[in-house]
Amino acid sequence: MADSLTHHAEAVWQAVVPSLPGFTVEVLPSIDSTSSELMRRARSGMLEPVLLTAEAQTAGRGRLGKGWHSRPGQSLTFSIALPLAPSSWSGLSLAVGVSLAHSLHPDVRLKWPNDLWLQQRKLGGILVETASTGEATQGLRMVVIGVGINIARPETAAVTALAPAGATVAAMAPAGLAEVLVGVTPGEALERVVPTLVQDVLAFASQGFPTFAQRFARLDALQGLSVRLSDGTQGTACGVTEEGALQVLTAGGMQSVTSAEVSVRPC
Repeated sequence: MADSLTHHAEAVWQAVVPSLPGFTVEVLPSIDSTSSELMRRARSGMLEPVLLTAEAQTAGRGRLGKGWHSRPGQSLTFSIALPLAPSSWSGLSLAVGVSLAHSLHPDVRLKWPNDLWLQQRKLGGILVETASTGEATQGLRMVVIGVGINIARPETAAVTALAPAGATVAAMAPAGLAEVLVGVTPGEALERVVPTLVQDVLAFASQGFPTFAQRFARLDALQGLSVRLSDGTQGTACGVTEEGALQVLTAGGMQSVTSAEVSVRPC
């Protein structure tokens, strides 16, 4: 293959390992889920930082039980596992989104808490999970950051088929990175985002979300929009707090929304 994922993964390793000793990169043709695999390893005691990427995922996972559509050559799916001990984990998925958006394209925006948007359509998703390392060091956990980015624009029918059972809202027509970066490959996108993402996650660990807050505000796709929460509450999105909670002005006043089991849709 003229533009292999492996070739770009090697370049990623060379860029990251000087500042992250012990970092490794693995490329697989297919896997159930890169995040599921790294979480399995983390729970079994893996402590080394690693990037795992695959040409295809057969059981990719998103937030709130949603699936992720992944086809060889048509999408980029990867997960990074890092041992971290930040003073607060709040806002990590937002910081990851800020990093990815800036690396991908100036037109990419962020839909709280974990979606990449391009021209009001979903371009990608982020899933952040943690596992205890069993280490005595207080607060040290393995964080697994899973990322899925559409390179080509998926067919709407394929995305609809991945919606959770009982979903009543039709899936939004997705976007593809190739719409704004013509000819881009999954390997090129991987090399484009991972080195900066690692540095930004390490910066988050030492400085927290406040250092990313202004950058997030400039990319906030929901700012000023009417939104509806999964519990039926409606209001106007008013940015996020320094802990990364969404601020929604409702009829009953300002409500801070955390990411736990809550979805937000523009009305």
